[in-house]
Parts: sequence; structure tokens; C-alpha cells
Amino acid sequence: MAEEVEMDSARKRYEFKKTLERLRQKEGSGTELITIYIPPDKQIYDVTSQLRDEFGQCSNIKSKQTRSNVQSAISSILSRLKYYNRPPERGLAIFCGAIKIGGDRTDLECTIIEPPDIVPLYMYRCSSRFELEPMEQMLVEKEVYGLLVLDRRESYLGFLRGNRIEPISGVTSTVPGKQRKGGQSAMRFQRLRLIAINEFYKKIADRATDVFMAEPDFYNRFKGVLIGGPTPTKDEFASGGYLHHELQKRVIGLFDVSYTNESGLSELVDNAHEALRGVEVMKEKSVMDRFLKELIKDESASAYGEESVRKNLEIGAVDTLLLSETLRNVRLRIRCQSCDYEKEETVQIDPGKSVKDIPLGNCPTCTAPLYLEEETDIIDELTELADSTSTKVMIISDDFEEGSILFNAFGGIAAILRYKTGY
Repeated sequence: MAEEVEMDSARKRYEFKKTLERLRQKEGSGTELITIYIPPDKQIYDVTSQLRDEFGQCSNIKSKQTRSNVQSAISSILSRLKYYNRPPERGLAIFCGAIKIGGDRTDLECTIIEPPDIVPLYMYRCSSRFELEPMEQMLVEKEVYGLLVLDRRESYLGFLRGNRIEPISGVTSTVPGKQRKGGQSAMRFQRLRLIAINEFYKKIADRATDVFMAEPDFYNRFKGVLIGGPTPTKDEFASGGYLHHELQKRVIGLFDVSYTNESGLSELVDNAHEALRGVEVMKEKSVMDRFLKELIKDESASAYGEESVRKNLEIGAVDTLLLSETLRNVRLRIRCQSCDYEKEETVQIDPGKSVKDIPLGNCPTCTAPLYLEEETDIIDELTELADSTSTKVMIISDDFEEGSILFNAFGGIAAILRYKTGY
């Protein structure tokens, strides 16, 4: 049951993110787009009263078209708020207005979102674009881990935010090598080397304080520090009292890593999988590792690419469906205006574009214009197929190496099968 809740949460997050992307592309003429944020403790009656006042004040707008569009948007919002006695438990966000659709034409659109987190404020705003910042803040990962890799030559710091590794910066060492220059006594050289090592550890700790403790809402969001490096360097550093006391008490563990540059951050996360078992990135990495291992077997129970995965879903052969969060493909059903010709095809929607920007052309049978009968997000369609056969669905981000491989090498669609098929 807990696993199902996590999958639903991942899907809801994907849908929420996709909705915000669509709203970000919307544009109105002048200040015709209305944004309303309603926190859970706000009375619906108070909101409707303000909207009626705003409707009356619209008479002062000089432009007849703008006045008409704003009043239409307010009326649309009021008609929808009739269905709410009170806001949902996390509040409500409404985005409504006359959207430009090309030339001088507009189309009234109204989107209502029950967000994943509590709406923090009440807001009513008219602008040429929707105000999305409070919604976008909800996509910021709530749990953050500090990553620190080091040896006596260099060190690198970064963050693990949800399932995304964020490199920050490195620190280089001036510690001399083990071979002393001629004329120096062994004891004096060793003493100078220990001083240099101590100063380097202090430099790393100071940098860690500057980077990690500058994290917004540090005491609530920052969950711990992972330290990686060779033995005994990482142990010397961790036990030497160099870190700020707030960071020292948040050290989760020490882990062996081969690299102490930016590449070492990914290795550190991999090697800390037991300590991070509950973090989303480890679940995603685990299922991607399982897929990649299955892929290289002689009798591979795996599939990738839309056509192959779709056929395996249709016969109920898929155990786990893997979909890239970056996937922005749409399944189109296209028909001819004059004859019975129809076709289905999958197209990729580029950022800032919509299905309306795709030229449909003419019918190959009678040359009449083609029209779009139906469009479906490919993730929605494949997920629906998966649900009908009790298939697990994982939506994978591309913020780590295996997730990028899913999108770049396999088109963002792959599957671990219940048994080997011919597809």
C-alpha cells in the first residue's frame, strides 16, 4: 500500500509540473489573466465578495475588449466557486483569462489546481501572464542532504535535493607530497606537512559551513551530511572537530569513494544507498539498475521504445513501466475532413510549443485538409494501459546518470517484463 501511495505521489507531481509548464506558456493581451490563490483558512464567501467588487470596477477599464475579457473571466471563476463551501485542505489556485491563440483571437480558459502543498497566502492579481511563483516553490525539494568528498589533494561539495545531485564547488590543497625536498629533516618536513593538512581540513570545513548552512530553512530542510573519501583521510576529517557543530551532529556516515572531484558526488550517493534507502533517488536508481542489468541478459525480460513497450503492455507482460519525467510526447488521432482516412502518431512537443503548432497537412487519399480529433499525453496513455494490468509505474527524473540514460538512450520509455516476449 505504501508503494502505491509513493507511485501516486510521483504521478501527481508529474501532472502538477506539466500543468505549470502549460500555464507558463499562456499569454493574454494586457492585464486580462486572473490569478487567485486561496489558502485553506480563507472563506469562499470573502473571495466571491471581492470578485463581485472587481467585476463592478471593470466598468472603469477604457478598452472595451479588455473590459469584456476580464468580466468574462471573473464570471467564469464565480461560477466554479459555487461548487465549494470551503477551500480544500491545502487550499486552491485558480488561473483564468482570455488566452492568445493567434492573430487577434483569444480563447477563455480556466484552470483550477488543488496543489500538493498548502497555499501560503491569499492573492488576487490581473496581469498579462499568470503568477506561478507560489506554485513553483512547491516543486522545490523539501529534504536536502549535503555531499562532501575529500582527500589530501582536493575536495568537492554539493547537494542531494530529492533525486537531483547539485554540484557546487571544489577546494584544492597545497599539502606537499610525501617526498621532502633536499636539505629538510624528516621530522621538520613531516611537521610542516601535518600543519598544511590541518589548514586544508579547516579550509574544507569553512567552505562546508558557507555552502550548507546558507541553505534556506536550514534547520528544517537540511537532513544531513554524507562524507566520502579514502581511509584514513575522511576519518581524520570527520573525527577532528573541523566541521561546524550544527553540521557535525548531522553527519549521517562516512563512505569510501575513488574520486574526490565532481564525479565523486555521484559515487558517494551510490555508496550511501543503505543510509539513503528512503530517499526517492535511491528508489529510482535501484529500478533503473534492475532494468539495465536485465537488458544485457541473453534471455532479457526487458523492452524499450514506445512501440515495443506498448505491445507488451497490451498483452499484460510488463511488471514495471519506466517513464522519463522529461518526456513531453503526445499521441494524436488525426482524421480527414472529407473521407474515412485516419491515423495515429506520436509527436514530441518542444518547450514553448503546443499541439496547435504542429502542421497536420493534407489527406494522402483525397488531399482534403486533415484535422486533429484527439490528443493524449503519452505518459497518461501508457499509465492507463499499465493500470489495467496491475503494472507498477515509475516516473524517473533525469537528474542522475541512469535517469538521463532512460531519456537519451531509450527515448524515455522502457519496461521490466514479467516474462520474455517476442516484442
